[in-house]
Amino acid sequence: MAIRPPKLHSLPSFLVPSLLYSRVSIRQLHHRVSSASIPPPTPFVPDPQTFLTLIGRQLSQHAAKITSWDSLFSLSSAQLRELGVEPARSRRYLLWWREKFRRGDYGIGGDLQDVVDGVGEVRVLEVKKDAAGPQSLGPEAVKKVVVNLPPQALDKEFRAGEVKAVRGVKVQGAHTIIGPYVELVKGTNGRVARIKVKEGMWEERRGHKVDGGERRKETVRSRRAAKERGILKP
Repeated sequence: MAIRPPKLHSLPSFLVPSLLYSRVSIRQLHHRVSSASIPPPTPFVPDPQTFLTLIGRQLSQHAAKITSWDSLFSLSSAQLRELGVEPARSRRYLLWWREKFRRGDYGIGGDLQDVVDGVGEVRVLEVKKDAAGPQSLGPEAVKKVVVNLPPQALDKEFRAGEVKAVRGVKVQGAHTIIGPYVELVKGTNGRVARIKVKEGMWEERRGHKVDGGERRKETVRSRRAAKERGILKP
């Protein structure tokens, strides 16, 4: 005997309009959220191939399966599984990094704006800032920051707040740029460096499981203790 779904007219009349409104509203809201949740690509991360390369864990091998930027940020875990993105922890890791990118939480180089062929050039720039208090009438103080600006934009003087410092890198000593994946340009005395896209440069390393991890820790430790007491055979 077939079981028919309940009809709306079997419900109290005061509930029917609200249920219909809720269904339509939820559907529309889901559509709006799905569209709005796709962040724009950046100069350093312009396509899915680059994104998967940066986050590592060999996910770049699946780049051919995720053909567009919209797909990268809209595919569900089930859809990724159908495309062959395995194992499950790789899908979880991809979704986790996807959410970080949505929030603007990038790895090194993610905030670079002047990028050519996956390479961003950074350089030390001296910016002027007014000294605080009574000293503001005296000479201006100078602060050194690492910026990502094209050479032609460096002809003018900048004040603090007019330029954005590159995240993840800093100036060491008088003028040497330091930071992860920074390659100093020869002949610049450390004042100019390059950051280029490399496999796994944003990768979050997996932790080492102790005694089988949280789910198996108690079992593993109890069996070890029993074995040490001679209750279990090796």
